[in-house]
Order: sequence, then structure tokens, then C-alpha cells
Amino acid sequence: MRYTVTLEWDEEGQGWFVRVPALPGCLTQGYTVEEALANAQDAIELHIQGLQAHGEPIPEEHDPAVLIHHVEVRAA
Repeated sequence: MRYTVTLEWDEEGQGWFVRVPALPGCLTQGYTVEEALANAQDAIELHIQGLQAHGEPIPEEHDPAVLIHHVEVRAA
């Protein structure tokens, strides 16, 4: 299975905050991108195990309807 994760820099915690949009409540963090992604993999696996233990369906991710793009502008 494959899931999209979002990573946001957390100034206060000085690390990366990770969300898994297809799995509400599946959150983690890491001090580096690599650590955050490794923690995300663990969090997703544990989240799915919890859903299975409670007999709940496992959400499958469909292509996310999100597009992120950087736009450069000139300051006045």
C-alpha cells in the first residue's frame, strides 16, 4: 500500500511534523526529513494494525487532489 504524507517544518519543535491525509489521526514527527519519513512508515503500519484490530476498514488512497507549486514574485 502507498500513502501520501505531508511534512511541515515546526519552528517551535525544530523538526518536521508529518500527517497522513488518507488516515485521519495518523501523525508523527522527526528532527530530519529522513527520520520523519521513517517514523511515518512506522506510524502508518501501527495505525493500520489498530484499524484491523477494531475490525474497521483500511482506507485506500486514491490520487490526492492536491497540487503544490512554488511561484516566484518580485518584491515591490
